[in-house]
Amino acid sequence: MRLPVETMKVGTRRPRLLDGHPPELLVYDEDTNCPYLEARVARLPMRLPTRPLTSGEFSERLHTGDRRQGLVLYRPNCPACNACEAIRLDVAQFEPNKTQRRVHRRGRRALNIEIGQPQLSPDRVALYNKHKIGRSLLGEGDPIDETGYGAFLVDSCTETLELRYTLAETGALAGVAIIDRGSDALSAVYTYFDPQLSRLSLGVFSILEQIDLCKRWGLRWLYLGLYVADCRSMAYKANYLPHQRLHDGQWQTYDRRPDGSIGPA
Repeated sequence: MRLPVETMKVGTRRPRLLDGHPPELLVYDEDTNCPYLEARVARLPMRLPTRPLTSGEFSERLHTGDRRQGLVLYRPNCPACNACEAIRLDVAQFEPNKTQRRVHRRGRRALNIEIGQPQLSPDRVALYNKHKIGRSLLGEGDPIDETGYGAFLVDSCTETLELRYTLAETGALAGVAIIDRGSDALSAVYTYFDPQLSRLSLGVFSILEQIDLCKRWGLRWLYLGLYVADCRSMAYKANYLPHQRLHDGQWQTYDRRPDGSIGPA
């Protein structure tokens, strides 16, 4: 989910230099409307690295719960809420269920997959907006224009890649996934797709493809972003098992219990 437009702007105070390697500029740190839960106040400090991050530096930040959007990093620091939990998969331990395996097989038959650098183009912007409208995900700042798309999905402070999914029969663009690469992990940034292709379950397919990429490239982790149990567009991540969630600086493993519920392992 894209953060509200106001969180992309520099705050009213002068940016503050934070210690680190490399140092970072704190460019925004104000209360805002929560992008995930209604009637909640969020605080999402936005930090701009003073230079592009190496793969190792980026992995260190993922391990502490950071997310990236455009050129900045953020981590929820909300005054009265801890609903957001960073979530990741140990790809060697992950076991796809029957439905996920079926989706992956079907997608491999129907789609061609290309990996390259993120690109800005009219067809990508149009498909992004079609996805947001078709899946009732419009938020502040949507529909997006080319400038907004570039700032959100093309600009980056680390190594970023684009997975392009096209229909095997027609060559039409079916979906795009933006991913970051660290020294030991991939991080799923955002995936959008044609909502008229619901039969392909492209969101599920894309995660499974990213898991396969981790295995092929010798990367241990796939970071899925934030899990929010009470947010429909974020809660689906719990279906990938086993997974880990970050609590008070410690990663806790979750798996299916004998009664069918999901809980700490």
